[in-house]
Amino acid sequence: MATSYKKLWHILVDRNMKKKDLQEKAHLTQYQMYRLNHSEDITTETIGRICLALDVKADDIMEFIPDDAEDLK
Repeated sequence: MATSYKKLWHILVDRNMKKKDLQEKAHLTQYQMYRLNHSEDITTETIGRICLALDVKADDIMEFIPDDAEDLK
């Protein structure tokens, strides 16, 4: 199952924020930003910091994408 953070990037565009702004506001490391940019897994702590910084819920910034129909069973 893959993770997509497209919703997060749309929020940043809507708020006229750059990724660097998010990094500073949520106190994220360059490594955490790298993982976000490449749709890699991040910790729930990181998700929590992003949600607090942007005043959103986790499902507002990310979604899980099944690899195939087998993941839906």
